[in-house]
Amino acid sequence: MAILEDKIQLVRRDDLQNIAVVGPVKLPIKQENLEATFQWYSWTTVEKNQTKEQVVDSVSSMHLAFGQQSSVLVYGDFANQDDALIRMHSICHTGDIFGSQRCDCGYQLHESMKMIVEHGCGAIFYLADHEGRGIGLFSKSLAYLLQEEAFDTVEANHALGFEDDVRSYDDAIRVLQVLRAKPVTLITNNPKKLAALQENGLLADGHIPLWGGLTETNEQYLKTKVEKSGHIGIVEKLTV
Repeated sequence: MAILEDKIQLVRRDDLQNIAVVGPVKLPIKQENLEATFQWYSWTTVEKNQTKEQVVDSVSSMHLAFGQQSSVLVYGDFANQDDALIRMHSICHTGDIFGSQRCDCGYQLHESMKMIVEHGCGAIFYLADHEGRGIGLFSKSLAYLLQEEAFDTVEANHALGFEDDVRSYDDAIRVLQVLRAKPVTLITNNPKKLAALQENGLLADGHIPLWGGLTETNEQYLKTKVEKSGHIGIVEKLTV
């Protein structure tokens, strides 16, 4: 128990729960031409009054396999190095795991990892409750069916009763503040994401756009990001 408790940090929230952050775990990674060792953290919400010992004792009864937990891959001296890149990456079951070409998520995830390793310091925040911009995997599958009938991503989400983007970064920002007090540079094409993070207290120097992974099957998806969601890009260049 002492070994595990030493690797847990309890982070305060403003409601009836706290965030339990576990790590670091040494995670050697090899993907095509990328080979590096990251430090991996995961987090979940726990009851406000729970101690570290109680968190460990209750793991077997928390049914965590039926929910979602987010995590962070940290590279380099993330706490102390002056210049660090971060990517707030929304989980994409189809793109990240299956290699779907309906989006550019898998490309962005793996390219961000390469950028961080080449830069020497950074972190990938992998946000598990962000599937489909926060509507969930089942809802995303329904949205995909609508997209096959000429709805774009925004129109499909609206047709299902959702806003275009319902993601929250509150917990991710709290975890980031535990891991690093210095400013960061965000890897994103979405200026609204940067603004949302800054409004919630993120110390950000700016952002680096990341375009790529263009295919015939995701061209309309990328154009919609630019035209309707305000992503930085030049529509004329989004051609196969």
